[in-house]
Amino acid sequence: MPGKVPPEELLEHVFDRTGDDVDETVLQGPADGEDAAAIDWPGGTLVVSSDPISLAASQVGTLGVYVACNDVAASGADPRWLTVVVLLPDEDVSLETITADLDAAASDVGATIVGGHSEYVDQLERPLVSLTAMGATETFVPTGGCEPGDRVVLTNAAGIEGTAILAADFGDDLDVDESTIDRATGFLEEISVVPAARIVREYATAMHDPTEGGVVAGLLELARASNVRLEVDRDSVAVRPETETLCAAADVDPLRIFGSGALLATVPADDCADCLAALNGAGIEAGEIGTVRSGSPELALDEEVITDPVRDDLYPLWESADGQ
Repeated sequence: MPGKVPPEELLEHVFDRTGDDVDETVLQGPADGEDAAAIDWPGGTLVVSSDPISLAASQVGTLGVYVACNDVAASGADPRWLTVVVLLPDEDVSLETITADLDAAASDVGATIVGGHSEYVDQLERPLVSLTAMGATETFVPTGGCEPGDRVVLTNAAGIEGTAILAADFGDDLDVDESTIDRATGFLEEISVVPAARIVREYATAMHDPTEGGVVAGLLELARASNVRLEVDRDSVAVRPETETLCAAADVDPLRIFGSGALLATVPADDCADCLAALNGAGIEAGEIGTVRSGSPELALDEEVITDPVRDDLYPLWESADGQ
């Protein structure tokens, strides 16, 4: 079944198998909900994160750069360096197109591609691009930093990446007008949260980039990483009209589809108004959507209490399209 490896399997097979675990320069290693590592180095803290992109058929290079760099930015760092692995199913898939997208997106976030690997793999049905992003910061912001009483902030809106994927991969099969499809496809240009993270990191106790499973999964990962209860008002979560339209046509939940393009953060109550004002002053939409409470690690979304990992609503669509 496609999707992230469940947390219990990571706990059993991954997090404790890290080789030499006495390296005192490692400030943040593998952990539930944490998407980036933090390493002490002479320039401050080096933040490192890796991400693959294989499911979105369109502009895989652009998505790959933004998603990898978002995790670094959501940890309080400025993305600076990238390594890229490009695996192609055959020579009919244009390496020229993918590398042009990689180049443009890296330039957009201010990062330099410093190395990588390219290869043709017959077993693949679509390109797979895996990137490692690195950046530097003086203050690492973890996913697991939420404190009871903090306010939960969301920038932009839910389901931005998922909306673009719906338009690109399923638009021809959905009963949605062409102008909506065109606008939704353009959401790929808004996947980066680097500008928002540069503002929010000055206030945040925790930040997180919601990806697979959308805003709901991202909120649950914040709760689990911080061992707190998050109480969120669903009506406070911004959803764009294009997202509402496409999700209704595809019968999926806007809060449970790929969420890159939004940034989740927790901010002390006394700083929340200033944080939102700074974001709005920079032309970035943002709103307060909930509160951090002490208690068992869970997400209370209105009356629904969520404790189990969230599977992205787009996976069944791909499985159906592939005849699985």
